[in-house]
Amino acid sequence: EVVILEPESEDTKHTKKAEQSEELEEKSEQRIVGFRVVRVFDVTQTEGKELPQLGVDELTGAVTDYEVLIQALLMVSPMPVSFIEIESGAKGYCNVTKRVIAIQKDMSQLQTVKTMIHEIAHAKLHAIDPNDPEQSNRPDSRTREVQAESVAYAVCQHYGLDTSEYSFGYVAGWSSGRELAELKASLEIIRNAAHELISALDEHLAELRQQREADLSAAQEAAFALDNGNTLFIQTCDSGYDY
Repeated sequence: EVVILEPESEDTKHTKKAEQSEELEEKSEQRIVGFRVVRVFDVTQTEGKELPQLGVDELTGAVTDYEVLIQALLMVSPMPVSFIEIESGAKGYCNVTKRVIAIQKDMSQLQTVKTMIHEIAHAKLHAIDPNDPEQSNRPDSRTREVQAESVAYAVCQHYGLDTSEYSFGYVAGWSSGRELAELKASLEIIRNAAHELISALDEHLAELRQQREADLSAAQEAAFALDNGNTLFIQTCDSGYDY
């Protein structure tokens, strides 16, 4: 058995004017008044089916056109991005003071893409306003994390990348205890940021893929100098290659 402190609460009632109305409405809320010692079982002391996991520690899997997508993300990022060994164990961070983004190197392709989008969202949404010393318009850290991860999830979904196993648990952890009104206030910010990022990525991806096709086409038509002084020309044709 494990001994823990369990909070004790009591219901309190108060009245206030209802929103959009002059009428009084009664609200009930719980207030913690103390703690008591209780005994519970650790999960290792129980039997039965495995408890469901809220999320995973790291995403796995490959990403189609990974190199092209990474290049496009580097192009849309408002801050330089580096891939390094992060000693803290974090998968990435955005330093809005130094204006740099760092991504943990050697992660899976899916985790790397998701983390890059998360940190780019921070850079776009949560930069420090030099004209506001108090940073009065900057959301708190928990709201910032919910917004950044939600943007990452939405953008990844657009490109057919499922990060729900990681993102849902991440958002649930950071949003725990938040009021519904607070979460709703972030929805429009998340939607606009995701739309803006997707539009910019689509534009750069189209450019990069067009350039790649042009490079492949040029590589398929090559000329080689032979030892006897002649030139061998190779180009594609319906049957394969023409020499």
